[in-house]
Amino acid sequence: MEKFIVMGGNRLVGEVRVSGAKNAILPIMAACLLTRGEVTLYQVPNIRDVTMMERILTHLGAIVNRSGTTMTIRGDQVEPKEVSESLMRQLRASNLVVGPLLSRFRKVRVAYPGGCAIGSRPMDLHLKGFRAMGAKVTEKFGYVELEAPNLKGAEIHLDFPSVGATENLIMAAVLARGNTVIRNAAREPEIVDLQNCLNAMGARIKGAGLDTVKIEGVEKLGSAEHTIIPDRIESGTHMVAAAITRGDVHISNVIAEHVEPVIAKLKEMGATVLEYNDSSIRVKADGRLKAA
Repeated sequence: MEKFIVMGGNRLVGEVRVSGAKNAILPIMAACLLTRGEVTLYQVPNIRDVTMMERILTHLGAIVNRSGTTMTIRGDQVEPKEVSESLMRQLRASNLVVGPLLSRFRKVRVAYPGGCAIGSRPMDLHLKGFRAMGAKVTEKFGYVELEAPNLKGAEIHLDFPSVGATENLIMAAVLARGNTVIRNAAREPEIVDLQNCLNAMGARIKGAGLDTVKIEGVEKLGSAEHTIIPDRIESGTHMVAAAITRGDVHISNVIAEHVEPVIAKLKEMGATVLEYNDSSIRVKADGRLKAA
């Protein structure tokens, strides 16, 4: 069993740069399946989930190259191959390839995604939305198969604002005929980042970050460059760690707007939080923090 051993008692002092957001890079990597062009991504985090998604894209025929925090993905050789359980189980976010493959090829067959028990993270919302867009869905023997020769835009109301369903349906709608409206959509910053990347590729999407997202289908997408947003979870973790150790940490590459609740709570607890610009925060805590 793997474990972490933390030797505490020391103040955290110094500087740290936040990586690109895991929850932004994974759907954006999947979105690269929508284009025959080449997409260059900057600020890609060096984490296992990215490697797992890279394996899935490569299996589907994408050409993926990584150098440091820069990644290029070319999709001209992508094919709608079956994605096996052995690949899908490696990554919970593997189901994000369904929307792009359905949108581009009008058919897809994948095993149910892994990373956790199927019952705890059902694809029901995703499949309900795909059906509304004209897809025929068949579920059997641990696989889900979708066919939609006439994939079309639709009015979709999510039963709850699922991040994964919102992302998958946005990607499915990009190359569908007509307009799609997703209501009760998730509003996370990572969905805004997905919209920005897709629009750079030639998509027509409005409303990400709000509860209603509108997509006008286009015939094809092209090449693009995009920088992944900073990871707000990592940002908040560094901020809290600085405060609870009575430290003094300068955190760069952070979007303050994305961690406003953390900033507010740390100030309420007695920590000093200084925002130097739109991408840099300093957290200091000299005395004992108070409950808040």
